[in-house]
Amino acid sequence: MAKVLVTGSAGFIGGYLVEELLDRGHEVVGVDNFSKYGPVTHSYDDHPRYRFVEGDARDVDLLTGLLDGCDHLVAGAAMIGGISYFHAYAYDLLATNERIMAATCDAAIRAHREGSLSKVTYLSSSMVFESTEHWPSREGDERRVPPPLSSYGFQKLAVEYYARAAWEQYRLPYTIVRPFNCVGVGEGRALGQAEVLSGNVKLAMSHVVPDLVQKIVKGQDPLRILGEGNQVRHYTYGGDLARGIATAVEHPAARNEDFNLSTAESTSVLALAELIWHKIKGPDVPFRYVSDEPFRYDVQKRVPDVTKAREVLGFTATTSLDVMLDEVVPWVTRAVEEGRL
Repeated sequence: MAKVLVTGSAGFIGGYLVEELLDRGHEVVGVDNFSKYGPVTHSYDDHPRYRFVEGDARDVDLLTGLLDGCDHLVAGAAMIGGISYFHAYAYDLLATNERIMAATCDAAIRAHREGSLSKVTYLSSSMVFESTEHWPSREGDERRVPPPLSSYGFQKLAVEYYARAAWEQYRLPYTIVRPFNCVGVGEGRALGQAEVLSGNVKLAMSHVVPDLVQKIVKGQDPLRILGEGNQVRHYTYGGDLARGIATAVEHPAARNEDFNLSTAESTSVLALAELIWHKIKGPDVPFRYVSDEPFRYDVQKRVPDVTKAREVLGFTATTSLDVMLDEVVPWVTRAVEEGRL
């Protein structure tokens, strides 16, 4: 089994990934500075094959030391949030994430040259396809369509350039994975000062599913949604994404390749909102909503081609949206009741 360093291990996807890697028998070192949610706990914190280090992924020397003896690095650390983040932190998303990526690659290049590191798996984003006008988005389209308009999408595209440039110059092998719209548990109220007011509810700069759940739980009626609700997304369970990322880490055919990791199921925001509404209020309560002005970077359609991940990695996201929500809705409801959201 391998030893894997995961940066951003306390993050939303990171939490699922560490658990998946441990379940597969790997030794895992996690590093995170708790900058988004503050300290968090996980069921595996005391696992004998897991070591957590509180630290900043912009620290090259720290990462270099942690990479000692590691076979793989998963570059997951990033400043990230929901659509409102793209506007509230437009500069910070670019500057902070660039510093994280440069430090990560500097340390990885050194560890590959002088140590046991064999590959880096980079977490990119579906936002690299932000400016596309044809669907589904296939691997390679990110270099054929216009660049993303948001600083976040642009920086995630830069992550992919870092990966390929480190291979071109230093022969540091890579895999790029692009998660699509992660849904799961573990998100709390972000620590940043910026909040978004949606009707009578202050949101915590999070993501669409927990935001919709907390608005309904807090009694918002009619429910306020961004735009007309026609935005199309592929909501993918965090456990499925972790399985896909871990497979990409391990699979020999993933070397120097990129993969969209996503469910194949398209869902509109309006359909998502109605499904959550009835799960909370019951099937007989009429669904009522009003539209708010959408954010500038609220992409209307993100639809991936998932053929490559299926054919090369044998990966398919199998968890349905209904099953995801059966887990997430009660979790968010408890978080609201306990004052964590």
